[in-house]
Amino acid sequence: MSSNSRVQILLPVAVDQAFDYRPPVGVVAAKGMLVKVPFRGKSTVGVVWCESGAADVPDSKVKNIEEVFGLPPMPEKLMQFIEWTANYNMAHNGAVLGMAVSGIGDQGSGIREKKNNKTDPRSLTPDHWQLTAAQNTALDKLLPHIRADNFNVTLLDGVTGSGKTEVYFSAIRKSLEEHPDNQILIMLPEIALTQSLIERVKSRLGITPTVWHSNLTPKKRRENWLAIATGDAKLIIGARSSLFLPYLKLSLIVVDEEHDASYKQEEGVVYNARDMAVVRASIEKIPIILVSATPSLETVVNVKAKKYDEINLPARFGDAKMPEIELVDLRKEKREKNCWVSEKLRRELAENLARGEQSLLYLNRRGYAPLTLCRACGHHLKCPYCSAYLVQHGKNLQLLCHHCGHSSRMPEKCPECQEKDTLIPLGPGIERLEEEIKDFLPQARILTLSSDTVESAKAMKKAFADIEDHNVDIIIGTQMVAKGHHFPQLTLVGIIDADSGLAGGDFRAAERTFQVLHQVSGRAGREKLPGKVIIQTFQPESRVIQTILANDRHAFMVMEMRVREDNNLPPFGRLAALIISGKKEAMVRNYCNMLAKSAPMLNGVKILGPAPAPLTLLRGKFRYRFLVKANKSIHIQKIIRDWLNASPVPSSLKVKVDIDPYSFV
Repeated sequence: MSSNSRVQILLPVAVDQAFDYRPPVGVVAAKGMLVKVPFRGKSTVGVVWCESGAADVPDSKVKNIEEVFGLPPMPEKLMQFIEWTANYNMAHNGAVLGMAVSGIGDQGSGIREKKNNKTDPRSLTPDHWQLTAAQNTALDKLLPHIRADNFNVTLLDGVTGSGKTEVYFSAIRKSLEEHPDNQILIMLPEIALTQSLIERVKSRLGITPTVWHSNLTPKKRRENWLAIATGDAKLIIGARSSLFLPYLKLSLIVVDEEHDASYKQEEGVVYNARDMAVVRASIEKIPIILVSATPSLETVVNVKAKKYDEINLPARFGDAKMPEIELVDLRKEKREKNCWVSEKLRRELAENLARGEQSLLYLNRRGYAPLTLCRACGHHLKCPYCSAYLVQHGKNLQLLCHHCGHSSRMPEKCPECQEKDTLIPLGPGIERLEEEIKDFLPQARILTLSSDTVESAKAMKKAFADIEDHNVDIIIGTQMVAKGHHFPQLTLVGIIDADSGLAGGDFRAAERTFQVLHQVSGRAGREKLPGKVIIQTFQPESRVIQTILANDRHAFMVMEMRVREDNNLPPFGRLAALIISGKKEAMVRNYCNMLAKSAPMLNGVKILGPAPAPLTLLRGKFRYRFLVKANKSIHIQKIIRDWLNASPVPSSLKVKVDIDPYSFV
């Protein structure tokens, strides 16, 4: 390639096309190379996407590449994956590329630094961990899958506490011992799970993994990105975006807690990281392991169709047994005003405390109270920028919106009727639950765990250390504590409101509720001491509660599959959401009406809407929704593209397309 030739550079901006640039004199800018180029008045990092320029761009408009970085080029398979992800999720190629180069920074400052962050698999500690017979059988079945030099998907399905992590750790050890140059990615749905897994990797394998998530400092992101791109990092633990990193020799992907809805990214590029992980494994022609005690219905259906293999661990590790589960029917329970813990659960908590055992109370509501009401006029305090109630936090009476972050002090009088001392909190959050527990068990050492109370990896590490060292008697937590944690001395779990996830129009509500109840129940009795779970519910007869009580996941899945198939819902049918938003509701509504008139009329396709979104106002913008429902065989993306192309979007509005939606707010 001559220095005067052009190349096309894809930039990490919300566009699909690559832009023509001219390489420096005497420099060959090959496909995949990372470069710095001028764009819109500043320097930007990009990737050489094509080694020839576009014929229709005048030479006078072609700018020069400022710098070609001395790094391994972006792998061809990653470039294919970026384009596949963008096409499937109806996102821009450049926006997806942004996740792949996010460790470099806007201008690539410091990208030439070589920091020794190498993980040497030869430093693995001797393996003294003794697997059970069942775990060894599972490992023997798993090893041929990860040793195969091709794409395959295996579901590692085991009850809570069965030792699934130890099995895939053993498989990872074998892989790193046999192929020291390979790279392995372990994906987690939440940053909160990262620290505990890092400690287990250090203890079990004797190496420090490279971490990737949004809470890393810019310096640490750059260091870890470089270690991954150069192949120095061998074992990577990451959240969703780690899937898009430029691995030099990726050989295995493990998706832990594969069922978790947190794998769905709702902002920016909207995608499901679990599904895209399967796609990347397919493109890379490598194995992928999906791990869960409560696999998603999509995964179960793929196993049933023989697309995925399955390995089961049906019993808990060692002498541990599944916990005993009891229900409390809140319709028959007489509780004092502003009390949310039943008499039965109170007795169990007191007895557990007297025995010196730990308890966990689960309530998936942050803060003190989910809403505040004026008892004089009935006015609810709402966010001025969202169609959501303000959540009361702490004793300082701070009001927060959990959607946009708006914060304000509790007013002295009602904004509606101007009456003083009439504002009262309604319902419990975990802070209010803590207050109640302190009233009847003042001697208990209580720890609350939520994204509000544990905001850093250091704080998370200390919290879990306090639990393991038995400096805590009662843990009160949100969904953060529902999965992935092993607390040896925890024997009692109390679920305060088992029905909260069943409300609303989400067709996955039953599945999600079953999964979280099963997962949080599984925190109890994971070692020799027997466990007990108390579930408080207003709907004890519901199929979700009854199958949890019977510990019968199979029965729940059979019923759920029947409901989905009868209604042509995923995974048996296809869904896509169009969310139209703008600052002026009339403009949003007018465009939606125009879009409705041009809606496609096709066999096997149904367009629902437009309708105001449940959260009609979000971050100061009004939102309306369409839902596209189609048979599984239909190419839903093409239909949506043709539809939107026929009705250009005004510059003051935004259309967000969500393929396979998980959120319906």
